[in-house]
Amino acid sequence: MAVGQRDLTQGPIGSTLLLFGLPTLGSNVLQSLNGSINTIWVGRFLGEQAVAATANANLIMFLMFSIVFGFGMASTVLIAQAAGARDMDAARRAFGSAIGFCFLFGLLVAAAGWIGAPALLRLLATPPEAFDMALAYLRVIFVSMPATLLSVMMTMGVRGTGDARTPFYFMLLNVGLDLVLNPVLILGLGPVPALGIAGSAAATAIAGVVSFISLTLFIYRRDLPLRLRGGEWGYLWPTMPQLRVLVGKGLPMGLQMIVASIAGLVMIGLVNREGLLATAAYGAAQQLWSYLQMPAMAIGGAVSAMAAQNIGAGRWDRIGKITGYGLAYLVAFTGVMVALMLWFHHPLLALFLGSDSAAIPLAWRMQLISSWSFILFGGAMIYFGIMRANGVVIRPLIIMILSLFGARLGFYLLAYPYLGADALWWSYPAGSLTALVLAAHSYYGGAWRKEKLVIPPSREECMESVNSEAEATGRIAPVG
Repeated sequence: MAVGQRDLTQGPIGSTLLLFGLPTLGSNVLQSLNGSINTIWVGRFLGEQAVAATANANLIMFLMFSIVFGFGMASTVLIAQAAGARDMDAARRAFGSAIGFCFLFGLLVAAAGWIGAPALLRLLATPPEAFDMALAYLRVIFVSMPATLLSVMMTMGVRGTGDARTPFYFMLLNVGLDLVLNPVLILGLGPVPALGIAGSAAATAIAGVVSFISLTLFIYRRDLPLRLRGGEWGYLWPTMPQLRVLVGKGLPMGLQMIVASIAGLVMIGLVNREGLLATAAYGAAQQLWSYLQMPAMAIGGAVSAMAAQNIGAGRWDRIGKITGYGLAYLVAFTGVMVALMLWFHHPLLALFLGSDSAAIPLAWRMQLISSWSFILFGGAMIYFGIMRANGVVIRPLIIMILSLFGARLGFYLLAYPYLGADALWWSYPAGSLTALVLAAHSYYGGAWRKEKLVIPPSREECMESVNSEAEATGRIAPVG
């Protein structure tokens, strides 16, 4: 097998899943740390207006990446099922279609983003004093969009073949370049001109392009399974059946992230009503909660790819164990993180609020009530990942909407007259428990096993198959 690649259909499930999921967890941690450090660079060198500018621009970019993430997950599952069935031509076909579609989508987004950036920022009510900075930052990011989206799509595709180490290595390269280039381009160190806020965006763009080119060269140098050669370059032009699968399955996956973001914005609005102290405490707690979500994202992605390979190989006997190990690792990793954050809550919160801040006791109360609910919601993500491996995407989206808007906001509205602001913090366990119960009910109900995530063969492939079956000389007869 290729370097870093794992056959996820053979061998012990527990250790294979752990070794496959850890690099993805590492990539998520690197991305979050990179974002935090870049915010520190911008804040220290350019001030609060620049931080506000990047915050507004990053919200728009998150929505774009949410959609592309959905397409990437759909292609990952297709590739993993084909790899599990030992049909690497089908895997390359799915990979090529995803890359071609993503490139065209990236060009469209780049052009529309450059033109529509001012209108988008006005729609977000970007503060006037941060508007020009946000516009410069956003336009540079939009220009780099095709290469950035291709890099995301390629790393997700490589994971579908069972290789999680290669994407981790190139995430290290990406983050390292970004961290070094940010101060250089912002301040104009050495012969480099000072670009200000545009320099921060340019650093991110350059790091993404270099990482994308390096990953492409690595794939061909090591002859990894997804490389395209000869007639396979035609796979870059997706057919209508392939587009239907990518959009039909990918869009609901992306919408799950958008639904979560909208629910988060609603919660911020409700917290703001409780006053400045509550907003500051909530902001600090959110910084820590972002790390609590990482095990669920990493393990959920790992179980999805592993389950997809096993479904492609017809190894349904391993699916239950994959689910069990995924849940166990989720509880272990997230549980330890929750315990550490609660034990060291004061120094951790002081990083964001200051050691003498009056908001620390309130942030501690938020953590005490809500932090453990991320274990419950993470369990729902594991069930979603398994069902997604067989092409089930609408049901998880509906469960997300019901849990985040129906259960979480419904609990808040009913409990607020009795609990006051505490209703906000208790709404997290209410929503997470609802998500877990509904996801488990859907998983153990078993209807998701009857779904199929396949791309119908083209007309030419069908004709080829018919001709082969009609001519005795076109077949190799079995012996013995």
